[in-house]
Amino acid sequence: MSWLTDRHYFLLAVIVYGLSAVYSLFLWRKGFRRHDFINYALLLAGFALHLKAMFMRGLTLDRCPVNNLYEAVTFVDWTIVGVYLVLGLWPRLRQLGAFAAPVIFAIGVFALMPGLDTTAASRPPAGNELISLHAALTLLSYGAFGLSSVAAVMYLTQEHDLKFHKLRAVFALIPPIDRLERITSRLLWAGFILLTAGLAFIPFLPRPRPEAHPASDPKVIWSGLVWCLYLALLVMHGRFGQSGRRFAWGAVGTFAFVLLTFWGVNLLSPAHKF
Repeated sequence: MSWLTDRHYFLLAVIVYGLSAVYSLFLWRKGFRRHDFINYALLLAGFALHLKAMFMRGLTLDRCPVNNLYEAVTFVDWTIVGVYLVLGLWPRLRQLGAFAAPVIFAIGVFALMPGLDTTAASRPPAGNELISLHAALTLLSYGAFGLSSVAAVMYLTQEHDLKFHKLRAVFALIPPIDRLERITSRLLWAGFILLTAGLAFIPFLPRPRPEAHPASDPKVIWSGLVWCLYLALLVMHGRFGQSGRRFAWGAVGTFAFVLLTFWGVNLLSPAHKF
């Protein structure tokens, strides 16, 4: 099937993610009462197609495929699926897929919107490893933040069921809320460390204009704001004991902010206008 392009493979991946999202509805209706491998297998199949698409794009560009908005969004989506597949090796954590699949599918559909995959003319010059490393680390951090918000939603669901004495809280094969809180916290720390490492490369990156200062770039300002929001969330959780429901809502709300503002900030940034 040599006629298939990387976008065709990504489209097939999104279709499989859609099947996983639909199947997740049945898992919700059944109350998560058994360790289900079907949803994990669907996401694994979608991940394989997704990886094929990214690999083909990377070979075409001869560098990490993170150079326009389409590639950035698909990279974040791929990261979320990949981290879930690792966590899903533990049967008790496999139900995260039912919460993650709708988010993964929605991000994939967004990536397929017309106009996001811009031409090669606007991309950074080939061979600039620092740009690729900076972009890869920051996008990996967004993937970790995304899955942490999924774990937080899982926490909120379980906490709600326990509060209202629903039978699903007793029979569902979902980790206890204290473990879900630890998972959310560790994913947030992983994302925060990756984001810090990615932002550390900013002073060494080439500028679109010699007189342009990184601190005046809207994307750099936005990234600093995101870094501060996650730092505040982690400090409040670790130092001031803000845990449970507030911590979970903080993880969900902060990632929602990232999702809702990422595109617009890239359009405003001269250095990141894909």
